[in-house]
Amino acid sequence: MKKEDLQKKQLPDAPGVYFFLGSKKEILYIGKATSLKNRVRSYFAKDLSDKRSKMIAQMVDEAKTVEWTVTDSVLEALILESNLIRSHKPKYNTIAKDDKSYNQLIITNEEFPRVLVIRAKDLTEKYEEGDILYHFGPFTSGSLFKEALKIVRKLFKYYDTNNPVGSEKTKVERGKIDFNRQIGLYPTENNREEYLRTIRHIRLFFEGKKAEVIAELEVEMMQHAAEQRFEEAEMIKRKVFALQHIQDVALIKDENRLYRDENRIRIEAYDIAHLNGEDMVGVMTVVEGGEVAKSEYRKFKIQSVTGSNDPAALKEVLERRLQHPQWPYPQVIVVDGSTAQKNAAEHVLRKVGVLIPVVAVVKDERHKPVRLIAAKKLLEKHEHAILLANAESHRFALQYHRSKRKVA
Repeated sequence: MKKEDLQKKQLPDAPGVYFFLGSKKEILYIGKATSLKNRVRSYFAKDLSDKRSKMIAQMVDEAKTVEWTVTDSVLEALILESNLIRSHKPKYNTIAKDDKSYNQLIITNEEFPRVLVIRAKDLTEKYEEGDILYHFGPFTSGSLFKEALKIVRKLFKYYDTNNPVGSEKTKVERGKIDFNRQIGLYPTENNREEYLRTIRHIRLFFEGKKAEVIAELEVEMMQHAAEQRFEEAEMIKRKVFALQHIQDVALIKDENRLYRDENRIRIEAYDIAHLNGEDMVGVMTVVEGGEVAKSEYRKFKIQSVTGSNDPAALKEVLERRLQHPQWPYPQVIVVDGSTAQKNAAEHVLRKVGVLIPVVAVVKDERHKPVRLIAAKKLLEKHEHAILLANAESHRFALQYHRSKRKVA
């Protein structure tokens, strides 16, 4: 798709979700925007590959047209984007590729359902199918999703305790129930019907059916007014107004900051694979602007190391990588392992006089990330991209190692 094609479109200066479509009208990519007009225009900048990634530049070249859906708020655009990506699984959305680190929102199947934020991996590891009533996500940006939930909490009061409501043994434990951040209420049969109605409204809201929620609330408001319960009617009136005029300024600011900070960063991740020191190989994977850049992945057959010495093998890979100045340097390097691998990488970088922060991803016995060793600010900004790059390096290393063993 060319810039001239975009000029024929009357994109609105409003929040919403946009779709890049291919030659057969298939959805190639879905994104959200504070301003559809400004956001879609940004895909036709001359330096798109640098700002986003080569993959996104390729997507724009492949696209034939762009369509969009306007939403009443950025919050609703965030939710709609997640729902559509999950259902359509577009070719160029890395979120659709089964990444286990992204946030999910679930509503538990309990007497008093809880609304919980969990990682995708916990869906199967911690919950049975019957434990979950509703499931939304994944949501790629932790910071945006955190701001979004702050807004949702102002609209709907819900429980998000670690343990099921009613499992508390003492009065003190019951006092710790987190109902809209301690407003002093505790669940009983007397308020269960009202709470379940709230859960229904949360579900409808995350399904993109805000109009249905408002319609139900307006009927309830009229009933209260007819019964001269004016205080209850006024409370519902205020909730309807809040839904019709969602205040998401913080979300808009956070989204703009995210695009400024995240879209330019290049992350390189490294991993070593072998079988008891045999057929040892190393790989480099690349994530740019939150998107995998597979065309820039590299393979290394380890030459200088014998036996199971991952840090030494990592040193060799990094030394050989740094002999290629034509490859753009990353802003972050990710290694699979602990302090030994982190120290090995930092030693190589110091030796050649290159200052690049190194993140170590510590894994458990099932090779699941349990801890990241790096500066706190770095992790706050780029945790999702770091985990994505690491997951890709592990997958790519295993794939390369298996192929070497087959040949041998």
